[in-house]
Amino acid sequence: MKKLMNLGLILILVLSLLAGCAGNETAEEPASNEQENQETNSTEQTNDGSEYKDGIYFAQEDKFNPESGWKYMVTLEVKDGKIVSADWNGANINAGIDKKTTSKEGKYQMVEKGGAQAPWYEQAEKAEAFLIDTQDPTAIEYKDDEGHTDAISGVSIHVKEFFTLAKEALENGPVGKGQYKDGAYHAEEDSFDENSGWKYTVDLTVINGNIVAANWNGVHKDGGDDKNTQSMNGEYVMKEGGTPWHEQAMAAEEFLIDSQDPTAIQYSDDEGHTDAISGVSIHVKEFFELAQKALADAK
Repeated sequence: MKKLMNLGLILILVLSLLAGCAGNETAEEPASNEQENQETNSTEQTNDGSEYKDGIYFAQEDKFNPESGWKYMVTLEVKDGKIVSADWNGANINAGIDKKTTSKEGKYQMVEKGGAQAPWYEQAEKAEAFLIDTQDPTAIEYKDDEGHTDAISGVSIHVKEFFTLAKEALENGPVGKGQYKDGAYHAEEDSFDENSGWKYTVDLTVINGNIVAANWNGVHKDGGDDKNTQSMNGEYVMKEGGTPWHEQAMAAEEFLIDSQDPTAIQYSDDEGHTDAISGVSIHVKEFFELAQKALADAK
């Protein structure tokens, strides 16, 4: 009888312990749910733009499109955690006037020659407005791989580049504006070289204060194609052989875009050769001096 009573007491104790453990587990669940709610709210705040830091955001494509010659960039301004302005623009491989200005001046004729429903700059502005309204560059839906969309009325151009760059800019954080005034800048030598007959020219494009495109070229006293064109066509051949002139010129241009300072170059001799740019054997002094001259009006 005593054994049965003892077994009964043990069974009661075991059941009590199990009930206590179950109660503790149930009590901890609300804390887990609360944490999940906090994480969800944090994500929602980021998506609606309330978590963006105030400042200027900027991103650009790495390379110029080999077919169109354009390279896109996006500038965003955030105030009080919200995107308040967006600028989608482009720079040409030949530098000079930016794409939005080119379109406004009627020199980028999508409507006249391509049958588009509106000029490029007007369609770009509608894409910008969509981003400001949604506050989320991932909210856009594309209907094809090229990046066209039915989500923005009156827009037939592909907008994928804009929203991709906007997302990249926001992820990278505010960077501010560069040191130069936006615009197109040009400089050229005063006279043709007595020996070669060439006169060098430099064109630059500045967007959001940054040099985004540079074109080093040359014109000959006898006329004809410019130096870049002659080099690409094989008409201008380097005496010492090696890399064509236009490819070396492009490397110098990229150095300037990366450094944002024409005085940052170091020369190895009085002729203006440098060891600072890999694969460049031509003298580059003319390019950087003309770039400095062109940017004198951009300060």
